[in-house]
Amino acid sequence: MGQLISDKFTAWQAECEARFQQLKANEEELNRIFIDIYGLQDELTPEVADKDVTVHRIFNTKDDVPESMKGSNYVRTLRDEIVSLISYAVSCLFGRYSLDVEGLAYAGGEWDSSKYQTIIPDADNILPICDDDYFEDDLTGKFVDFVRVVYGEDTLEENLKFIADALGGKGAPREIIRSYFINDFFADHCKTYQKRPIYWLFDSGKKNGFKALIYLHRYQRDLLARMRTDYVHEQQERYRTQLSHLADALEHASGADKVRLTKQQKKLQDQSRELQTYEEKIHHLADQNIELDLDDGVKVNYAKFGDVLAKIR
Repeated sequence: MGQLISDKFTAWQAECEARFQQLKANEEELNRIFIDIYGLQDELTPEVADKDVTVHRIFNTKDDVPESMKGSNYVRTLRDEIVSLISYAVSCLFGRYSLDVEGLAYAGGEWDSSKYQTIIPDADNILPICDDDYFEDDLTGKFVDFVRVVYGEDTLEENLKFIADALGGKGAPREIIRSYFINDFFADHCKTYQKRPIYWLFDSGKKNGFKALIYLHRYQRDLLARMRTDYVHEQQERYRTQLSHLADALEHASGADKVRLTKQQKKLQDQSRELQTYEEKIHHLADQNIELDLDDGVKVNYAKFGDVLAKIR
């Protein structure tokens, strides 16, 4: 039998609540002891405000956060926990973490493939983020595979729905998860890493013509050349093929179908044009074989790639 993420969340929420209540009780007992020792009964009370207890407390939504916790830095929601799960999954897909060893599996140095048995990290350190299944290693598909492997095939759809419901949005679970990767993952990642991301988002622009994540610590000088050849050029060809099929379909379409196909054609044309401009930028940088010095820090290294990377906000 597979495992339900909802059950795991409920158990984790209860564990955090028990830890919160225990710490609060311990602090209040210590306060009582010191008040008695120093005879401060008329000046102090032992009670500790909920918002001053320094362990996390998890609520289903922001609306469930009680007034007593407002202002606390230790409030988390179901969405926060699901975002953390997604971040961990991406870390496993890049090899930063492994389900088979404790702690960091790789953060630079010599790569040890024996650490990875359950989830095999992406071979080329490039995970494209597409609005359709254009590539075998598309990030949405790889994440779905992660959920399947970790929690089981028979609970996959229920788990994907639980994840999607926590993220919020419209559409089927896979569509919502795909939308999260396209629109929100990098922003959440930058927030977690205080604007010093270790997963870098190559981003062609507002039309989402091309996006791909890489792991900083696995960067190699030829990465951009490989990205250009294996992904950007492939994506351009897919756009050309789809536009050709749409042109044929539009010749025989009418009514609502023609409106739908025309809208789809406009979107792909915009994406294709955006990607053409982006390919030129990637080509220019790929020819430079850019070296990174991790001792310089994320900010300095990130700036070396100009506007082919998403802006850190």
